[in-house]
Order: sequence, then structure tokens, then C-alpha cells
Amino acid sequence: MNWDRIEGNWKQLTGKVKEGWGKLTDDDIQVVNGKREQLVGRIQERYGLAKDEAERQVKDWESKL
Repeated sequence: MNWDRIEGNWKQLTGKVKEGWGKLTDDDIQVVNGKREQLVGRIQERYGLAKDEAERQVKDWESKL
């Protein structure tokens, strides 16, 4: 699934986001609102990861959709 489709279906995908990254709050998910860079940034913050690692996780998650 490409990121445009993810962004368009964000409300439906929030459950899958929470499954993948349980430390993200509802507020985090609302702020992200389907924006890839915002998601990467929030994952970095909550999990203390380097940007490269957060990017990899998002890419892996995206490929499983």
C-alpha cells in the first residue's frame, strides 16, 4: 500500500499503528494524521530510536499492509 492510500485511510489504520507501536498515545496518532514524517518523528520520541531505525520500522509496517 502506498503512503497516499495510508494517509487517506488513516482513521481505519490507527488500530494497526497502535498494534505496531503501543507507546504512541491517541494524541500522537491524531497529530500524525497520516503524515509519514510525523509518524517517524513520534516513534523516535517515544522509543528513543535513531531516525534510520524509525524509518525502517515504518517501511516494514507499510510493506505488511
